[in-house]
Order: sequence, then C-alpha cells, then structure tokens
Amino acid sequence: MSDFNIQSSPSTETNKPGSGNDGAFKKRLGVIATCVVGGSLVALYAVTGPFVAPALRKVCLPFVPATTTQIQNVIKALQSRSGSLVDIGSGDGRIVIAAAKRGFKAVGFELNPWLVLYSRYKAWRECVHHSTSFHISDLWKVSFSEYSNVVIFGVPQMMEQLEVKLQTELQGSAKVVACRFPFPTWTPDEVAGEGIDTVWIYDAKTFKTPIRNDKHSERN
Repeated sequence: MSDFNIQSSPSTETNKPGSGNDGAFKKRLGVIATCVVGGSLVALYAVTGPFVAPALRKVCLPFVPATTTQIQNVIKALQSRSGSLVDIGSGDGRIVIAAAKRGFKAVGFELNPWLVLYSRYKAWRECVHHSTSFHISDLWKVSFSEYSNVVIFGVPQMMEQLEVKLQTELQGSAKVVACRFPFPTWTPDEVAGEGIDTVWIYDAKTFKTPIRNDKHSERN
C-alpha cells in the first residue's frame, strides 16, 4: 500500500516558464528564420543576377524590347533574303520568331538565361521552335561566319568593336541590319524608318572591300 501512496513531486526547475522547452522553441524559431532569410536571398540573386550581371561588364547590351514598327522594318529590309539569320542580343526572341515565320532559319544569342528560356517557350507557343534556336552566350565569344543575315540592337559603346568583328568574320554575301544605332564608319546601303524605329542596312560586299584594298596596298 505504501507504493500506492507515493507520488513523484515535479521538479520546480523544469516547470518554470522560459526554461528548457522554451529555449528549444526559440532555437527552432531561429533556425527557421535563418532558412527563410537565406532562401529569400538566394531566390533574389537567382532572379536579379542575370539582369544585373550584364550591367557590370565593360560593354553591356541592355534589354529594350523591339517595337512592332522596328520588327516590320527589319523584316522589310530582309524581304528579298533567305537562309540563316542571327539576332545578336536577342532579348525575348521577337525578332528571331518573326524571321522564322518568314522562312529564315533563325538563331538568337542572349546573355540573360531567363530571356532565353522565355524565348524558347514563346517560339514553341508560336509553333516555330523547329526553325529557331536560342543560346546563352556572350556575343564576343561567338563566331558569326556561318550567318548570311545579321540583326543587331546595339549600343554606341560597342558598335566600333562589333564593326571590326563582323567585318572579319562575315562572308561577302552577308547583310547586316543595325537597329537604333548605326555602325560608326560603315556607309549604309539603305536606311528605313525614323526615330527609334530607324534601321540601317549594310551589304557585306561594301564594308569588306576596305580589308581587301588594305591587303592589296601592303603587297604593293
């Protein structure tokens, strides 16, 4: 009977408010808060990083969507052309998709991976994914020698360097369409549109001639 009457008395320490259980809860809460903050920072970097990174480069190519009129001017400038087309800095893919709808085998190079993914989805939605391709790449690391039609939405700081690159790499049969800003030393064969919708059309036979003349002069 003595065992029946014995009762364990609860420890005063374990029942004090704010003791062991409370401390464990605070630790768990701290871990959860750390995970939430860390995850938010990683997600923020993942979303904003590709947009901020190009701006940190020496020469950046910002994403400014082409207007409907610009696209029409580009397509009109190339209406008698065919074959392969490359859009340098293709953004959301609207030039590439418009060109593919008119029979071009169109390729876009873009540094921003989110825009490339969106372009691929958009091309699939527009049913031209079989005649388009989009690549995440720095334009300075790509050779454009295989393309007969080139479209570029550039900025003034890069046009001189790009002029030299294209003059070296393109075939004599190629045609280049510059939007918003012309090349600094090339003379356009045609200009279409006005204001921000202006496009400058260059024939490679014209801008590659100086290279042949310079080499001929060196031999003489």
